Amino acid sequence: MERATSIINHIQPPTFGDLITILSIDGGGIRGIIPATILSFLESQLQELDGEDVRLADYFDVIAGTSTGGLVTAMLTTPNENNRPLFAAKDIKDFYLTHCPKIFPQCRGPFSSAVKMFKAISGPKYNGKYLHGLCREKLGKTRLHQTLTHAIIPTFDIKKLQPTIFSTYEVKSKPYLDAELSDICIGTSAAPTYLPTHCFETKDSQGNVREFNLIDGGVAANNPALVAMGEVTRQVFRGNPDFFPIKPMDYGRFLVISLGTGSMKMDEKYSASQASKWGVMGWLLSGGSTPLVDVFTQASADMVDIHISVLFQALHSESNYLRIQDDTLSGTVSSLDFATKENLDNLVKISKELLKKPVSRVNLETGIFEPVKNEGTNEEVLKRFAKQLSEERRLREMRSPHTKLFKSN
Repeated sequence: MERATSIINHIQPPTFGDLITILSIDGGGIRGIIPATILSFLESQLQELDGEDVRLADYFDVIAGTSTGGLVTAMLTTPNENNRPLFAAKDIKDFYLTHCPKIFPQCRGPFSSAVKMFKAISGPKYNGKYLHGLCREKLGKTRLHQTLTHAIIPTFDIKKLQPTIFSTYEVKSKPYLDAELSDICIGTSAAPTYLPTHCFETKDSQGNVREFNLIDGGVAANNPALVAMGEVTRQVFRGNPDFFPIKPMDYGRFLVISLGTGSMKMDEKYSASQASKWGVMGWLLSGGSTPLVDVFTQASADMVDIHISVLFQALHSESNYLRIQDDTLSGTVSSLDFATKENLDNLVKISKELLKKPVSRVNLETGIFEPVKNEGTNEEVLKRFAKQLSEERRLREMRSPHTKLFKSN
């Protein structure tokens, strides 16, 4: 049987379809390997349905990412010389395996602990030069408005003490947000104590200059799924024709895939008796990790998941929301920056095992992820989502006067 493939067009607006499709990727340093592996599987399923040339950006109205997720977002949505995504999803895992050891070089030798302690006191653990050069090299001069689908990347401006959301939806009304993607990625990845803050300026067509002083977007929204939903809702309120005739509160039409980067298992998390003895250094460095960063990023991610879970349950649309998260990480694999080959390989193994685990949903009472009965594995539900995404794309192309219909080989 011949397999149907599509002419590769930019995704048509939701006004021609039944759903609003959102992909969200958490922050988490080297643990970005986990969503990278999951995305590779999802894209492979879409390619089985629609041909090997399709990419994730061809199916999602919005791709949102914070910190390491912001970098993945840029890789998935930045156009190459052929106006196709710069990276296929299958290439992102190898990107992490190749570059993380250079972004987060490990201290070795008998005095490594003392060196880490000194760095924690004197400044960021890493100078960020390799990451900065890598972003400049891969993303070039590409600006936010040039992404192949809508991109949303949260950051936090430490000078203004407020979030700055880089959203393609806002570029026309706020041209100062049209920064180079390399600057945005460096800013959203600037995790406190790990990497230096990032300062840059943008200039609009009138010559107005805007300065940004950015740190990790995880301070504001380590899980950016709710930010993405909010940006879409704002467009509906404003009467954006891409969303006609969708109503502002029509959340039942959202299809959301939210990918976590893992968290520590319960018995390895911090206790009150531990924390009661910590001073400044204890909160910044304890047991080789950074508790303060762990606390605010995990709290941010979990609160978003809880809110969205309640929303979709209230609308009886649970099947339209998929959160994949592993809350059983143990030891060094729970670290943001322990970038040894062995640890990175272990993260790859964990990612593959996560695909085989049952679909889980956060228990609103305990905050623990628990398997959902009769939902199957994450791998199985991703296949179902891939079919929905493919059908939605086909529907839009059939209804839209701006594209050609699907054709067969």
